[in-house]
Amino acid sequence: MNKLILLSLCALLSWSAQAQLAGKDNQPSSATPVTPEADRSRINLERARLEKGFTAEDVVCYRRFMVNNCLDEVKLRRREALADLRRQEIALEEQERRAKAAAQILKTEQKLSTEKQQEAADKRAAALKDFNARLEREDQKNAGRATTQSKEKSNSDATASRIKENQEKTGNRVTRQAANADEARKYNERVEKARNRQNRHDREEAGRTQPPARPLPSPE
Repeated sequence: MNKLILLSLCALLSWSAQAQLAGKDNQPSSATPVTPEADRSRINLERARLEKGFTAEDVVCYRRFMVNNCLDEVKLRRREALADLRRQEIALEEQERRAKAAAQILKTEQKLSTEKQQEAADKRAAALKDFNARLEREDQKNAGRATTQSKEKSNSDATASRIKENQEKTGNRVTRQAANADEARKYNERVEKARNRQNRHDREEAGRTQPPARPLPSPE
């Protein structure tokens, strides 16, 4: 019985400590104990505040010349900030499950007869240990999944960026080629006009310098 109570108290104290650490940067210091409801309310308020701020930043981005770069920067900061709040929510939910499990174990333990209390306490302690082990495995699995998704997202963004850059380079190259072709055409036209003028000039000069024709002989 004493061992079970100690485990339950440890679970509750662990949740309280983690909740206070998660919210110390977002709320003023207070002597009032942190409750799950208060912590969840803090997270929701913080999420609403962040969303409002990022929405305002999006509006500012649309007034700038480099709209996409500005929006991408805001999107990255939004994702990081909201991901941190989501981690806090997950930690809160896990601690609540632990606390509820401990409370249920205590409630069940109190209903047992005196002769079976020690035996039940040992079983409950083992069950709580197994429960915590499963939660830890789930945490590791979720962390691995989140890391994989983050890497996939980063790779996808990098690929999209490279494709966009290649498309821009290709478009610029086609534009330059078209401009060069137009310049070459204009140059050829100028050369042809100059050649024609020179030919006309040569013919005119040849006509002026040609000796006069001899007179026809007189008839006898």
